[in-house]
Amino acid sequence: MGKYYNFNFLEYVRDDLSRARQLQGLKNISRIHPAFWLGMFSPRFIPVLLCRIAHLLYLWRLTPIAKVISLINFSLFGLEVGIRCEIGRGLFFPHTSGVVIGAFSIGKNATIYQGVTIGARELDFSYLETSRPMIGDDVVISTGAVILGPVTIGDRVRIGANSVVLSSIPNDVFAVGAPARVIDK
Repeated sequence: MGKYYNFNFLEYVRDDLSRARQLQGLKNISRIHPAFWLGMFSPRFIPVLLCRIAHLLYLWRLTPIAKVISLINFSLFGLEVGIRCEIGRGLFFPHTSGVVIGAFSIGKNATIYQGVTIGARELDFSYLETSRPMIGDDVVISTGAVILGPVTIGDRVRIGANSVVLSSIPNDVFAVGAPARVIDK
């Protein structure tokens, strides 16, 4: 298992909600203000919550129920996330439509925009680390980006819109293009 195996559902959800509120400009709003509660029912937070619930059910070996929750997430929000994928705290989706995540693991504070695809290059129902991407911490993956195969994306990487990543990317860079290449450190 990856570095996020110590999955504490409530702590992860708390950090996800805190980051979503911060990024939406709701960080300093009082708990009695309606915007505080609306932030919890945001289409930017509910899909993350459903991902967390599905992953928790998978860890509890309730895979069929986890898959139903994942299907609900896909049906309501257009977000398909593998229930086995280990995702760090602070996950944020500004928009969820058309997002497919089949990574082996994703680090903390990831921001993933609409239309992103992350997964194996070929069919891989066994969900092996040797065929799926591993994404670092504080990564931003822009609209329409595709990350395929057993690549490693370093920490604090930004991947540009519509980029196609087929090889590993080091820490602290900006990558764009098809195939993606590093243009800035």
